[in-house]
Amino acid sequence: MDSGYYAVCAGLAAQTQALDLVAHNLSNLATTGYRGEQTTFRSLMAGSGAVSANYLNAAVNNFGVLSGSRLDLSSGSLAPTGNPLDAAIAGNGFFAVQAPQGVLYTRDGSFHLTSTGQLVSGEGNTVLSETGAAITVPSGDVTISSDGTISVNGNIVDKLQLAEFAPGTNLIALGNATYAAPAGVALPAAEAEVRQGMLEGSNVSPTEGVVQLIVVQRNADMLGRALGAIDGQLNQIAVQDLPKV
Repeated sequence: MDSGYYAVCAGLAAQTQALDLVAHNLSNLATTGYRGEQTTFRSLMAGSGAVSANYLNAAVNNFGVLSGSRLDLSSGSLAPTGNPLDAAIAGNGFFAVQAPQGVLYTRDGSFHLTSTGQLVSGEGNTVLSETGAAITVPSGDVTISSDGTISVNGNIVDKLQLAEFAPGTNLIALGNATYAAPAGVALPAAEAEVRQGMLEGSNVSPTEGVVQLIVVQRNADMLGRALGAIDGQLNQIAVQDLPKV
């Protein structure tokens, strides 16, 4: 009975965390360059060293827990904005920006210029060139080529740094479509192409998000009812059977 109680508690906690993650994805449907996060679960055998491997013990002692989440790196749709400083990436890759906490990565190319002509992201972080330096754009007609080269009035000014990561790299979401990566793992984006005057939308599917929300809510409700049933049975034992001992 104790094992079943704790197994249900662990499952309910995992579904609650998954519910938060799905709700977070849905709340970012309109966030430029947002990457959806997907839950990953794992099984945890309670007392694995002492529990025998028969089917009953496996069923009662096998706890489902949320092991974490992973980013969905599929592309979102691109939409034209008419702003020459806006940029989207077609294919794999991220823009590199300098933030107070270090170099970060984003797919949000809603760039603008400061009063000194420095190119910054929508969050105010400095957009980095392929050499890792800040980019200063003089006044004039700005064009951004598919490889990230920035030109003003036909003269090359600088080139955007485009980075990609090997499969399995642990990118940490920091909010506002900005991500941190372990030091030294960023690679030059081999096949990414920049689209000037466009922005990339979130890659979260509203339909899939709502379906996930319903499934997780139903799982949580089912586990909640199971927890109530087990709790009621424990109370019944405590009230009716223990006094007889």
